[in-house]
Amino acid sequence: MFLKPPPGVAHAHVPIAPTPLTPVQVAVLALAMLAPFLLYFATAESMVSIWNSSDTFAHGYVILPISLALIWRRRENFSLIPTRPYPPALLLLALLGAGWLAARMGDVQVVMQYSFVAMFPVAAVALFGPRLAGSLAFPLLFLLFAVPFGEIFVEPLIQFTADFTIWAVQATGIPVLRNGTRFELPTGSWSVVEACSGIRYLISSITLGCLYAYLTYHSTLRRAVFIGLSILVPIVANGLRAFMIVMIGHSSGMELATGVDHIIYGWLFFGLIMFIMFWVGSYWREDELAAAQRAAAHTVVPSLPGRIVPVAAGVVLVAALWPAFAAFNDRANHNPVPVRLAEPGLAWQVAAGFPDWRVDYMEPDARLERTYTRTGVDRPVRLQVLYYRNQTKQKGLISSVNRLTGEKDPYHPIASAGRSEQVDGRSLALRETVLNSDGGKLLVWQVLWIGGQYTPSNVVGKLRQAESRLRFQGDDGAMIALAAPFTESQDKARSALRAFLGDNFKALDTALAATQGR
Repeated sequence: MFLKPPPGVAHAHVPIAPTPLTPVQVAVLALAMLAPFLLYFATAESMVSIWNSSDTFAHGYVILPISLALIWRRRENFSLIPTRPYPPALLLLALLGAGWLAARMGDVQVVMQYSFVAMFPVAAVALFGPRLAGSLAFPLLFLLFAVPFGEIFVEPLIQFTADFTIWAVQATGIPVLRNGTRFELPTGSWSVVEACSGIRYLISSITLGCLYAYLTYHSTLRRAVFIGLSILVPIVANGLRAFMIVMIGHSSGMELATGVDHIIYGWLFFGLIMFIMFWVGSYWREDELAAAQRAAAHTVVPSLPGRIVPVAAGVVLVAALWPAFAAFNDRANHNPVPVRLAEPGLAWQVAAGFPDWRVDYMEPDARLERTYTRTGVDRPVRLQVLYYRNQTKQKGLISSVNRLTGEKDPYHPIASAGRSEQVDGRSLALRETVLNSDGGKLLVWQVLWIGGQYTPSNVVGKLRQAESRLRFQGDDGAMIALAAPFTESQDKARSALRAFLGDNFKALDTALAATQGR
């Protein structure tokens, strides 16, 4: 819509500014934007709990203030671009809700959290329209950095750091004796553990790198290159940091870099690396566009204030559907009967004298832990069965904190791979792991039992848990671990485990099925 110019004046396009919203409409928009937070408060609370308990994700507290500050920097967009609610975005909001529900059924906390946080930018698209929300895309999507995600990369980072450090030390001519992620130099022993993985540096670097790229560049290519560097640089830098600490300890006769100063050196080195990266990146900075230039990029179209209330109501209703169903499903799936693990009638004899080892899992509802022997088999087999029911964050079959060994246990894993065994006329997929200690080695076979089916995969296990809960069949599940000692060859240990499964698998399967039916 354009105004007619006065006589004698050349025709000029004068766009009409967007219609201002009334206080009631602003309040409706604000309430609708807050609806996911109120409806999914438990998910938000789970994020804050992780921020409190883990230094790796403590940066989560500053993400929302930064996002709001970035939106405030672009506050003129609200007067330049009209509010045009976009009902089709409610479909995407429904998909996020369904994803949250499926993740909740399988207790996949990180997917629940990502689905919850992603509801805010999608709700913004529905309430403000694609153009206005799109002009604030980065501040809205920056909220995703609040999700405490990244522990899945800890093990690969540990392996890379160990490989890099040992290679660099050997390149200096110092002999190194390696045992998994532990290694010995003539002056002392070292171990690459979770705190040495560099995950904190990596997450901090990616978060700061994305923010710096957004504020410093306009070109998509420059932003992508800098973000790529913010991923690669801290990984390599952490390897250099670990090498530097080992060399300081070695050169000082293990007097330096072995205590608190170990951590201090690491953060000082990381701070220096980030400073250099930002300093170099500043040479290609691009000046920020003026508000007038940004305004010229937008063609003004009429606002649609009449859509605000119905679309806001739609946002609230769609967001509320999934937690309401989840609450109903929880009540339907809850099994108040205490777990009484059925005693399996095993063909082997109970024995003693097995190495001191047990899986480092959350405490189950019921546990079977015994050592067995059989005439004709030259070594004992350790059986551990952990049974879970009415699972929670503090008591779950599948969790990132569930491991075969604890960090301070004498045993530690040095190799792991999948394998398949023919048992009782069926192919059984297992996870085989070698555990090492000063007293010897163990060969461990591990498998999950969920709803009468077996899998070695945590991902498949989570999917089956979700399916079982969605079908109102409860969440019963168990972990079975078999272990046999060995010294050099794994073949005799495998033969013992294979014999145990051949003789006792059917009895174990029957006992688990009977426990579920109680």
